[in-house]
Amino acid sequence: MIDQGHPSPGGEQRGAPLETIAASLRRERARAGLSLTELARRAGIAKSTLSQLESATGNPSVETLWALGVALDVQFSRLVEPQHPQVRVIRSGEGPRVLAERANYACTLLASCPPNMQRDLYQVVAQPGAPRRSDPHMHGVVEHITLCTGRALVGPTDDPTELFPGDYICYPGDVPHLFEALEPDTRAVEISEHP
Repeated sequence: MIDQGHPSPGGEQRGAPLETIAASLRRERARAGLSLTELARRAGIAKSTLSQLESATGNPSVETLWALGVALDVQFSRLVEPQHPQVRVIRSGEGPRVLAERANYACTLLASCPPNMQRDLYQVVAQPGAPRRSDPHMHGVVEHITLCTGRALVGPTDDPTELFPGDYICYPGDVPHLFEALEPDTRAVEISEHP
């Protein structure tokens, strides 16, 4: 059974909070496109048990969480640790810059592509008004944005970053995110990286 974060004799918190497990199960089940019934069947647990876990009212054993992780094809840790989006911002003029020998040319590495990943490249043109809100994409998607002109709020919905021309941001695309133009004719280059 999960220790619900009660203090240990030394005073520190132990165990994973049920709210984290509930949110993780809902997130991973949605990512996998499974119904409660189907996930419960694949994990070999009762649908009522899974329903309780997703509403943070159950108290799962390690065995139950392992079975759910296997059924969802995710590591155990993705079910019990709070998810912290990885966001990286490189402001214009920062980052590792390399100069050419025979031309007035400089390049700055913003992000290298991890093995076994694919990338799609987009040009974005946006106007002030309602932001472009995106639901989470499939698990493992990472988005890269370099702002070319204008000004924009970009990144995870709960903590977007204001970008200026030349700024770069990298954030997980498998969490809710947004792009909000703050000036007319805001332009950006977007790269969507996916497994």
